[in-house]
Amino acid sequence: MNEIDRAPIEDTHFGAITVRLNGQDGLEVDGEAIPRVTLERDPAAEADPQIAIGTRDPAHLTMRLDGAPVGLLPAKGRLTRHSYRVDVEYDGASYRLVPDSVPSSRLTRDGTHLGDFSSDGDETVIAEWREDLELRPADAAIGYALAAAFGTGAQPMWMMIVDGVTSALP
Repeated sequence: MNEIDRAPIEDTHFGAITVRLNGQDGLEVDGEAIPRVTLERDPAAEADPQIAIGTRDPAHLTMRLDGAPVGLLPAKGRLTRHSYRVDVEYDGASYRLVPDSVPSSRLTRDGTHLGDFSSDGDETVIAEWREDLELRPADAAIGYALAAAFGTGAQPMWMMIVDGVTSALP
């Protein structure tokens, strides 16, 4: 994917993890203790410069975990933080990455909060795992891929309204 060899991210539970972006065309996440994830955007789809992977349209995205197709459903991303959620169905589990503050997003599996991710939609992803849970390698693979592809965090709606009003004032 990326021509430059990136230094792996050192995850507290899963060791070295590497995130590689190929522009807005796709990404790859892998590590010794996690399954390999690829996420690709259809090259015929128009790329939105605000989104690392280029689109939130599931019809133009293909995600695979260890080569197996994964159900991926990013929400449209409008006014509320919740509208920036990304849902994944894998191996009978429902994952969701949803912004919960300005810089970070919460990863859940079947409604259970697994940890928090921070990323600007690039190859640098920070994960802070909950200590009281049994984590699966797929949790890390999915969390890192979604954070890198879609970024994390979002402003609260009231802050966006204030920004809109102040930018409209002379």
